[in-house]
Amino acid sequence: MITANQQSMSNNSDVEVEDQDETEESLPLKYSISSYGADYPVDSVVKRIKNSDIIIPSFQRGYVWTLTRASRFIESLLLGLPVPGIFLARDLDTNKLLVIDGQQRLKSLQYFYDGHFEPTGQEFTLKGVQSEFEGKSYQTLLEEDRRRLDDSIIHATVIKQDEPKDDDSSSVYHVFERLNTGGVSLQPQEIRASISRGAFNDLIKTLNKNEAWRSIYSIRKSPRMKDQELILRFFALYFRLDTYKKPLKGFLNTYMHDNRRLKLQSAEVLTNLFTVTITKIYECIDVRAFRPRRTLNAAVFDAVMVGVARRLAKGDIVNCEMMRDKYENLLQNPEFITATDASTDERNVERRITLATEAFADIE
Repeated sequence: MITANQQSMSNNSDVEVEDQDETEESLPLKYSISSYGADYPVDSVVKRIKNSDIIIPSFQRGYVWTLTRASRFIESLLLGLPVPGIFLARDLDTNKLLVIDGQQRLKSLQYFYDGHFEPTGQEFTLKGVQSEFEGKSYQTLLEEDRRRLDDSIIHATVIKQDEPKDDDSSSVYHVFERLNTGGVSLQPQEIRASISRGAFNDLIKTLNKNEAWRSIYSIRKSPRMKDQELILRFFALYFRLDTYKKPLKGFLNTYMHDNRRLKLQSAEVLTNLFTVTITKIYECIDVRAFRPRRTLNAAVFDAVMVGVARRLAKGDIVNCEMMRDKYENLLQNPEFITATDASTDERNVERRITLATEAFADIE
């Protein structure tokens, strides 16, 4: 059981995480991307959203438009004015369409047709528009106005990656990263959770609730999914260290996409691996784990998690005092300090994980 005293060290709104990968260039490749235009009537778009044929990513900050701004967008369609197009990516497995850019416009349409402005909980009646539309809901529009809105066209650009062929999620990731106009730059794990949604992403969200992990990271979940990204890092480096190439961001994108349906490692394998490892670290090192200084260091997290997991694969650790000593000595090792403070190139990542593996290998 986690006590209040043990929680106090990490009970804050979010955790500052030292992460060298955040400043790395994220476009190591050139892409060949094909695209085509598609014109969708508004009523067809709304129907597709309702049926989950068009998927709008749901982020913590979510919908940011005011009722007036949403109303003026609806008014533009009613007046026959041109509106910006949207960007979509087609999921080759399900044939569904993922919204890359345009979620504010699409949600505005969805709310108006539903008659409910979800952000405030009020009825969606048009506000700040021409007098003939002011106060109108979808149901109370004149029949000819409702028909004009239904038949209005939303132009979509649908993208598809042709090259490289080995990871069709990578270009979608970068287009999403650069085009999404939600007002606040999206974090890598937020984008991954959208373009690689599925059983693996759901499992990471579940594991993120683990009691020992919440005590070490923070009682409150990261609003930008940094805690979930760290869990992904552990799995990717544990299972695919021998194929690691920088940037780490791209490496994580590929692994999450490849295992999104849990075909590489099962939910049982991943759950046992993470749970046993983080629980043992919490039991023996407690909430100070992964913090060589005040902040949680992502590189230390990677190395210690993989090193301890490799030792636990041979059997349980019963000597917590010995494990704490090994951990403290590792943090004082100049070579380990250099490898965790430096960039996430191949040599540094491999070296720090090797040092951690060696440090924990002979713990009883």
